[in-house]
Amino acid sequence: MTAPASTSSRITTDAPTLPGDGTPRMSGEARYAELAARFRPVFQRIAEGSLDREAHRILPFEQVGWLKDAGFTTLRVPTRHGGDPVNHEHLFRLLIELAEADSNVAHLLRSHFSFVETAALQPSAFQDRWFPRIADGQIFGNAATERGGNALGTTRTTLRHEDGRWLLTGEKYYTTGSIFADWVVVMASTQGVEGRQYALVRADDARVTIVDDWDGFGQPLTGTGTAHFAGVPVDAGDILQRTVTGTLEPAFFQLFLLAVLAGIGRAALRDVRDLVRARTRTFNTGSGGLFRDDPQIQEHVGHLASKSFAAEAIVAAAARDLDAAVDPDLALSPEEAFLRAELAVQQAHVSVPPLVLAATSELFDVTGASSVSTGKALDRHWRNARTVATHNPALFKARSVGDHYLNGTIPTGLNSIGEATIPHPPTTGGTP
Repeated sequence: MTAPASTSSRITTDAPTLPGDGTPRMSGEARYAELAARFRPVFQRIAEGSLDREAHRILPFEQVGWLKDAGFTTLRVPTRHGGDPVNHEHLFRLLIELAEADSNVAHLLRSHFSFVETAALQPSAFQDRWFPRIADGQIFGNAATERGGNALGTTRTTLRHEDGRWLLTGEKYYTTGSIFADWVVVMASTQGVEGRQYALVRADDARVTIVDDWDGFGQPLTGTGTAHFAGVPVDAGDILQRTVTGTLEPAFFQLFLLAVLAGIGRAALRDVRDLVRARTRTFNTGSGGLFRDDPQIQEHVGHLASKSFAAEAIVAAAARDLDAAVDPDLALSPEEAFLRAELAVQQAHVSVPPLVLAATSELFDVTGASSVSTGKALDRHWRNARTVATHNPALFKARSVGDHYLNGTIPTGLNSIGEATIPHPPTTGGTP
């Protein structure tokens, strides 16, 4: 029986800034300006229908296709596989702009870009198999989390070896992006194999069913629903051992969500700016002039803009730490590289959500009662931000950061979701 391949569990000090050995053609703002000029027309097209799509639950299949055609999904493909790779900072800045256009579209690509990062850690044979597909525009979705019943660190979704082949069976939830994808990266357990595995299966396989049944009040168009796998055949070379504990993958995965949040903050500022500029009615308790000329309104919008700016700046700073962590010129040890990236993203995780949640709530204070019209759907910014911010609660990140600064503890995570295995401490009565 062939054992699943193993992912790397360390960071090599000679790791390049980009997947593979690709180097950007130019650096800094000139490079970003070139990238932004390339993709902003696509982002604008996506923004134009975002409110209507969310109001009528129209999944953005067409918009994902536009990004694919523009080459957006290939931005981290190594040069040796035909890519023109960007660094982390530029990728996350572009994602912020995409999230401003439509936070759902940006969010649903999280698993795709995370798989690209994972593929870059694999042996050359795996990269030679999968990077050409990514370069060709194929998209990857996610199926990791289960609703319940699985012990922490395990899954009820299983891989079994039968008649000379591997078969995947199980049910997943929170399968963000998979309904738009060509391939689904499925977390599973295998009898006799320690830990968990990733199995790659075709999304259009007849034994794969993906249902758009996400009922959250925010991010409704991300395809975050249920996926069923009924004995799906999996090539042995497409099964990866999930043992990653010391790479930048967790930091990348979480920073992606913070980029979506920063984009939502930009969208809220954009909408409130447009509403205040266009408003001609005023209150009898105000200055009597146009809202846009009122000093108090200007001050309030200034606070909103500053919160949005701070959120975006924090995400960009954390992305630069990801780039620094794998910069061969810095020659960081694997432990130093992991700590630099993980600590930066955990601190960003504590800081960014409150800024965006405040901005998306306070925008109503400068627009008047007409702003709560369902036709304007300004509440979607708070709902979407609140939904994204529930991923990995910030209080756990804050505790981890505090423990590091006080005790030198290296931030770690369980890297899984499931039923708690630590028994509840006994109660003895009285005040602890």
